[in-house]
Amino acid sequence: MNTNFEEGKKHRFLQIHAQDNVLVALQDLAKGEEIDFGGKSLVLSTAVESKHKFALEPFKRGDRIIMYGVLVGIANQDIAQGEAITVKNVDHASSDYVLGERKSHWDKPDTSAYEGKTFNGFHRADGSVGTRNFWLVIPLVFCENRNVNVLKEALDEKLGYKKVKSYENEVESLIALYKTGKSTEEILNTDLKATPNETTRTRLFPNVDGVKFITHDMGCGGIKLDADSLCGLIAGYITHPNVAGATILSLGCQHSEVSTLQNEIRKRDPQFSKPLTILEQQALGTETNLMQEALKRTFAGLVEANKNERKPAPISKICIGLECGGSDGFSGISANPALGYVSDILVSLGGSVVLSEFPELCGVEQELSDRCVDEETANRFMHLMSTYNARAVADGSGFYANPSPGNIRDGLITDAMKSAGAAKKGGSSPVTAVLDYPEKVKSMGLNLLCTPGSDVESTTAEVAAGANIVLFTTGLGTPTGNPVTPVIKLSTNTKTFLKMPDIIDINCGTIIDGSETIKENAHRILDYVIRVASGEEQPKAMQLGQDDFIPWKRGVSL
Repeated sequence: MNTNFEEGKKHRFLQIHAQDNVLVALQDLAKGEEIDFGGKSLVLSTAVESKHKFALEPFKRGDRIIMYGVLVGIANQDIAQGEAITVKNVDHASSDYVLGERKSHWDKPDTSAYEGKTFNGFHRADGSVGTRNFWLVIPLVFCENRNVNVLKEALDEKLGYKKVKSYENEVESLIALYKTGKSTEEILNTDLKATPNETTRTRLFPNVDGVKFITHDMGCGGIKLDADSLCGLIAGYITHPNVAGATILSLGCQHSEVSTLQNEIRKRDPQFSKPLTILEQQALGTETNLMQEALKRTFAGLVEANKNERKPAPISKICIGLECGGSDGFSGISANPALGYVSDILVSLGGSVVLSEFPELCGVEQELSDRCVDEETANRFMHLMSTYNARAVADGSGFYANPSPGNIRDGLITDAMKSAGAAKKGGSSPVTAVLDYPEKVKSMGLNLLCTPGSDVESTTAEVAAGANIVLFTTGLGTPTGNPVTPVIKLSTNTKTFLKMPDIIDINCGTIIDGSETIKENAHRILDYVIRVASGEEQPKAMQLGQDDFIPWKRGVSL
């Protein structure tokens, strides 16, 4: 992959792989502009916007479009040399895949800078180490959402966890304008200064990072697979290294049964010993009985959770979830390969990484299946990919429908093109395990987890699988976070980083700008990960209280 930009030089275009027959515009290119490449010159027959691609050679209808060294599309009409590649002249296409030979050899990165490195985390009885110490309150069924919110109202502020950030000052200004008789137009043209109120109480339990109150719309009324999967997902959060204990509210008659949850917990941790309270409203009777019992047991659990303090742990105890959302045409050549380098370093040191979003692995199935450590693992990956896509096609769609309007607008015009760049987050190490939703990571190394491409559903699942840090790349900008795991946001381009500094933590656009190599950027990312894991840094998503949680209903979600 030709992404070693010459440091300090502003590049105009890039060929990602030696076999590619398209080039990527790294800045806006004008029609008629002359492009010198490979000892030859071509003239752009159309303007090409930054992040988009243009033809390195003339294409006839039916010709294959190659990018990242793989098939990413088919020309649906003749395309002139130097013409922009668009949704109007190219259709999605990807190569077939079969069980091939094992390709487990890989070039391990230099890890000398991280040998012996540690982070300060919360050690659990099962040997895992948390990067945070949260108490969890979650319902087994949506009927209990209101009661979860009542508990939140009762506990959050009193325990010192409610971070109040409101825009009451701005509302007061608008009220004053209205009372003085200002017109609608005058109100709309008023410059409201950003003066949000923000207050934080002192924590009663300093070693507990917070109580996380999670709600959802599942647990009953759906298919049994969804009810069982929800129990597995919740069990993943209860047994998660970032969770000290949990309060579970059950109505009592729902499909997501307490016994199923308990079985799922035992699957993940046979010696489970965390404080866990499960309360059924129908057994306890009145809301008052339920709330008082929940308050007492939760408070007692917090007392115990507060006894756990941060202690040193090797960075091999970090499990990173690899995620992307709001991707653009730079994702696959800046932030994603930087994450791939981070992944390879962590795997080399004995850590774990999780690559998910199976609709966004379309077109790279052969490479990933060949990298699986054995044929059983490869077959499982191919089976999950083929059945997922077939289910989508049966419902009138397919993986080809994954790119969003924003993706397409910013240069990702086919799913295979998007996928080839998204897969770079997984680096080059062997695939040690393939997991189906909502299974938990048990193997060191690179794990593939079957989830939708939807970033919140996928992030929710990666955390349930055990990710205690999530690295999330974005080209367009997204505020996505998670209730219990720090989500670190990385921009693929400098423009987005400067435009949205309140939600993005790290700029990978420096790779495009030529001021930083992929290796240098990756080291900066991993250094930040270690500080976040130790509680020394709070990513923007956590600062904003961005606690996104969406379970996957096992229908078609792309």
